[in-house]
Amino acid sequence: MSPQLALLVNPAARGGRTLRLLEPVARRLRAGGAELSVIVGDDAGDALERACTAVSERPDALVAFGGDGLVHLAVQAVAGTDVPLGIIPAGTGNDIAAALGLPCKDPVAAARTVLRMKTRLLDAARIRAGGAEELFAGVMCCGFDSRVNERANRRTWPPGMARYVVAMMEELRAFRPIPFRITLDAEEVIEREAMLVAVANTRSYGAGMRVCPDASPDDGLLDVMMLEAVSKAEFLRVFPSVYRGTHVGHPAVSVRRVRSVSLEVADGPQDTVAYADGERIGAVPVHCEVRPGALRVIS
Repeated sequence: MSPQLALLVNPAARGGRTLRLLEPVARRLRAGGAELSVIVGDDAGDALERACTAVSERPDALVAFGGDGLVHLAVQAVAGTDVPLGIIPAGTGNDIAAALGLPCKDPVAAARTVLRMKTRLLDAARIRAGGAEELFAGVMCCGFDSRVNERANRRTWPPGMARYVVAMMEELRAFRPIPFRITLDAEEVIEREAMLVAVANTRSYGAGMRVCPDASPDDGLLDVMMLEAVSKAEFLRVFPSVYRGTHVGHPAVSVRRVRSVSLEVADGPQDTVAYADGERIGAVPVHCEVRPGALRVIS
């Protein structure tokens, strides 16, 4: 029986350069017997509405063709349903796909994985900020890294990852450690100045930064990494090690494994914003809790 696939496409992924990959991917899916409908939204809200409509029609899978941001959107559509999520990584950051062992540099190979329709259950995390709630599948960041995201999103130049490098240099000059109040599993409270806090369902974000290298997306737990206040010189020395995951051995870094975590700023400016899967969630306070087995994913 031919699988009915709804293919959710982000036309802006990699500055629009991935659209040239859409035709060979669609051709491979159809050659494998899939019946394909392509979903392209006018904006994120429209894409989510279209994706939810597609899921309500019960396809055999909703397939996200893009990066972590599009996967984040697709998660909102499939969570709580029995429609599995397929991922064809085609974005700047494909960390969620990498955590699942998908071929991140070969979209056609990822399409072959989708056609096998082999699924597994994965956890998600529910995040609440203000009055809004949504899910994330990868990593939530709050602190230096989220402020870099804020700066990068305000810039129109340079393109691609270079924009984030420029934003990071700008933020480093202005940044001051943040006085966080962190509540773990509604019991333990930690008050500490920190450079950043990350809450991870998968191990990496930002196109390969292994912020929580031991995080597992199917253990029913979230990894919470905190980098305490350090000098800017020490931060620059430690930062490159996040790509190997060896930063966790630094004395200013701690990692805890929990079912829920709340973040607040104890005092001072309340302008600290959380991002999850690379998408802006909102200002602290935020609360995250794991939802074991909330997603059925093709891998």
